[in-house]
Amino acid sequence: MKKLLIIGSVIVVLFAAIIVLTNVSNQSKLEIAKKLYGDKELKQETIDQVDDKNYQNIMLPDKLEEKIKAGEPVNAYFFSPICIHCQAFTPVLMPIAEELGVDIAQLNVYEYDDLTDKYNIEATPTFIRFEDGKEVNRFVGALKEEDLRTFLNTVK
Repeated sequence: MKKLLIIGSVIVVLFAAIIVLTNVSNQSKLEIAKKLYGDKELKQETIDQVDDKNYQNIMLPDKLEEKIKAGEPVNAYFFSPICIHCQAFTPVLMPIAEELGVDIAQLNVYEYDDLTDKYNIEATPTFIRFEDGKEVNRFVGALKEEDLRTFLNTVK
């Protein structure tokens, strides 16, 4: 009976430690998230991703709309943190964009699901180039590196 009580106590302590460590980790990530997403209450998958260096160019939907209405050129990359294709493609896209000097605004459709209807996003990842208030170019899915470089050179 004593062994069972000791084993049970150890299990409870381990679970408590896991909960505390998860909360501490989330708190530091929430500080980063606040800089990227403002005061929006985020889903856990987004929180898990906020410290990833490939997801630091987050643009909020209002800011995108403002830039489009102003006629500014915008490269908008629509992604979801639960999309396996985004998880594979973003670490390819962002370093190449940085190397080529292409600014890309990242929009999280998982947190802002109304973006899918507004911009006709049928799948993620989706990249849209806006100029003079209109969409001028788009690709859906992952491109091979050579095709991606060619595309990004056209949207500089």
